[in-house]
Amino acid sequence: MTHAASPNDSITPPPVPLTGPESGSQRGELLIDRELRALCGVQILCAAGTPALTDAQQQAASLDLRLGPVAHRIRAGFLPGATSIEARLEELEIGRLDLGGEGAVLERGSVYLVPLEEQLALQSDLRATFNPRSSTGRCDLFTRVLAPGHARFNETPLGYRGRLWLEIAPLSFPVRLKRGDRLCQLRLSRGEAALTREELIDEYRREPLCWRGNAAVPEREVRFGDDGSIELHLGLAGRDPCGWRARANAGVLRFAGEREHEVAEFFEPVLAKGGHGILAPGGFYIFASRERVVIPPHLAAEMLPVDLGIGEMRNNYAGFFDNGFGWRRAGEAGRRGTAAVLEVRAHDVPFLVEDGQVFFRLRYYRSSGVPEKLYAEDRGADSYRDQDLTLARAFKVPGGMRA
Repeated sequence: MTHAASPNDSITPPPVPLTGPESGSQRGELLIDRELRALCGVQILCAAGTPALTDAQQQAASLDLRLGPVAHRIRAGFLPGATSIEARLEELEIGRLDLGGEGAVLERGSVYLVPLEEQLALQSDLRATFNPRSSTGRCDLFTRVLAPGHARFNETPLGYRGRLWLEIAPLSFPVRLKRGDRLCQLRLSRGEAALTREELIDEYRREPLCWRGNAAVPEREVRFGDDGSIELHLGLAGRDPCGWRARANAGVLRFAGEREHEVAEFFEPVLAKGGHGILAPGGFYIFASRERVVIPPHLAAEMLPVDLGIGEMRNNYAGFFDNGFGWRRAGEAGRRGTAAVLEVRAHDVPFLVEDGQVFFRLRYYRSSGVPEKLYAEDRGADSYRDQDLTLARAFKVPGGMRA
């Protein structure tokens, strides 16, 4: 991908041909890698003076977005609406950091607003949604995308044309970020791409989507939601440690580091005696699902929280699961399915969690076809394909644990 352009009102975005089995159908779908690539330089654009989009940004059904050159430190986050982003910055900005070169340190507990290098000029039937990347959530970086004029986070209206901004709040550690770091992802969709409950059940009967041990979870034990989701559970038993808790007063985390930091400098192990444990108020934890999940090549998914009827914790910062996550080709060696890693923050009071507790939902979406490259293909160790209780790529792998 070598395009570098900026949005212009004279651009008339061309339609994108459908390539999958649902072509001509009224059902919605997510765009896949070859379609996203075709939009680069036409509907997915780069700001003036910005490096061109790279192949490294391209995922099976999503596109990584890059930080721009400056981080504005602001007094408070805000919802975009009638007031322009620039006017809000004049009101709320208390400093700015140059993200060029080796970047700058964003302080824990502060809020920053960063322009993204990518901009959009979407045709009228396309909308964008956004989510943090996996490593972003596992570093306890709270992020959300703002589209000027649209009063909702992490989405655009149909046919959006304009800039994108990323709000960043380091919650556990000060973090060094630099221009070009990729903290969030974009998906593009037409219509309602989520499967119905009946469609999801049919998919499960064709290929089990949840595994425990060496066996698929029987259909009768799976709770299918009306929104095309499956309820999944916290897995504490059989893991030692069963989780990780962020340490207080840790040093600066370099987000772009590759296996650079010792785990013990930033996290401490969590044990679950009797299959349960207590979350400390304000603590940040990494856990994993009891089930291993499968995303078939023609589907994608998103992790969503479960409404527990209480406000004692928030889980699941990062949400996109691309086509092929946890899936293996016929005859390919290895276990079926991959555990989902859960980022959890306790709120106001100590809160007990236990093995097997319903903890999140995985909602499935149809895509327009099978991507050219499925999740983790050609990436090897630089992915979470065989993860279990896995921390972000910035951390070294603890002895005896999977990367």
